[in-house]
Amino acid sequence: MSKQNALRRERERGVAAPTPATPAAAGAKKLDRLVHERLRLGILGALSVNESLTFNELKKLLDTTDGNLSVHARKLEEAGYVSCLKSFDGRLPKTEYKLTAAGRRALERYLDHMEALIQSMRER
Repeated sequence: MSKQNALRRERERGVAAPTPATPAAAGAKKLDRLVHERLRLGILGALSVNESLTFNELKKLLDTTDGNLSVHARKLEEAGYVSCLKSFDGRLPKTEYKLTAAGRRALERYLDHMEALIQSMRER
């Protein structure tokens, strides 16, 4: 039995992972890796339904640490997906994040891509 036939039989039984020749596997390679990471996707999603959120609101909502949120928010800021405004509320520092137009487009592209991947898998 050829290797290709063996792989095909394993796929039919659900044993093997999709090969790069399948649309789902090829599409997965095109995912925006910046958006795909769980916490960054959470930040973008939360900001897409809120005009703005403070650092502490995002931290509580996403149940993460200061350092983790800070690192991921900075990556999104560097990509131009979120804007960050630092100010003071009395004597307390306040960091507020907003989704930019580029961030909204990136999130929409990501969601469209995921929907297409899901659809292609359901059609199999």
